[in-house]
Amino acid sequence: MPAPSSLSIAAVVDQVGGAELPDPVVLAPGLRDALGGVADPRKRRGVRHGLVIVLTAAVCAVAAGARSFVAVAEWVADVPDDIAALLGTDRRCPSESTIRRVLGTVDPDRFDAVIGAFVQRLCAGRATAGRRCVLAVDGKTVRGSRHTGSDGVEVAGRHLLAVIDQQTRVVLGQLAVDGKTSEINRFAPLLDTVTGIDLAGVVITADALHTQRDHVTDLHARGAHWVLTVKGNQPRLRRQLAQLPWRDVAEGHRSVETGHGRREIRVLKVVTIAAGIEFPHARQAVQITRRTRPVSARTGRKGRWRTETVYAITDLGPHEARPDELAAWVRGHWQIENGLHWVRDVTFAEDGSQVRTGTAPQVMACLRNLVIGALSRAGPVNLAVALRHHSRDPRRPLATLGISLR
Repeated sequence: MPAPSSLSIAAVVDQVGGAELPDPVVLAPGLRDALGGVADPRKRRGVRHGLVIVLTAAVCAVAAGARSFVAVAEWVADVPDDIAALLGTDRRCPSESTIRRVLGTVDPDRFDAVIGAFVQRLCAGRATAGRRCVLAVDGKTVRGSRHTGSDGVEVAGRHLLAVIDQQTRVVLGQLAVDGKTSEINRFAPLLDTVTGIDLAGVVITADALHTQRDHVTDLHARGAHWVLTVKGNQPRLRRQLAQLPWRDVAEGHRSVETGHGRREIRVLKVVTIAAGIEFPHARQAVQITRRTRPVSARTGRKGRWRTETVYAITDLGPHEARPDELAAWVRGHWQIENGLHWVRDVTFAEDGSQVRTGTAPQVMACLRNLVIGALSRAGPVNLAVALRHHSRDPRRPLATLGISLR
């Protein structure tokens, strides 16, 4: 008989990464209950393994490093009998064709919504004391995928828009962007999926594509704050920001770093916006000057400096956001590329995956998001090492996901 599901999965996740497994606890009913909210696309006749069993097994396999349907099926087939009993599989475990059919036909947006709601419940109340919650909205194309658009034409590359916690890099929600629309039209619907976290007082960061008047009006109505980059897609606004008297503004924050073969100096200036900036609710303008030059670690030779100036705006006043906080939030947005997208591309080989058709690429991306979030919530972690750690013992993925080892 399963134990009560009142414990938080964080009690397990916080212990992941060490040599010892956490004490056996049953947290899976929360996950299984969530997965039960996904409709089974198969006809009832002939179904041997329920949808929740197949999806739970797939999550565990991905946590062990599985990248394809074949790898998922092989992991499930190799687990010991006691692990198979916990997962609900048997000696006639789900085949590769069953896993392919299920993941390729399940409603992907519903699956994303279910997993997003589950993760949001885990994150609720977990904010660090004294730290404002900052969420980043960013998109990624699964380049090896193929799907049929709303007009019936096959489209290369399924594009996914996600909302991510900057500190933990946990994906809280994800939506597909149809080939006939754009990220702009999916911005508000994506935030609508974040029902487990109160957006009042939360800071939303986004790239220049989302520097839209409708977006900030919507965020203002939700009680959320925002920090948005301004580039060439808003030429008039960018020109207004560039014409501000930046030479007379003192440095608000400076950082110097050397790494990855280059030296980088970042200088941030902030000015309170008065009249002349035509953008709703904007209260502060930000100028970030980045100077970089290549540095050879082997020879010590240094290249030429390259300078780039970026502008941003925010509805936060000087008493609500310090210059160092603004610098961290702007940079934190771009670190999502390294902390999430790069991991999915390189560690999980997402862009080169053979999972290409139907809804499977989006479903597999959602599974990867869940695994990355579960592993990252314990703190900074090398995800490649963590996946290898989980692959060596089938009990470890179950422990991370909170499935009882008894």
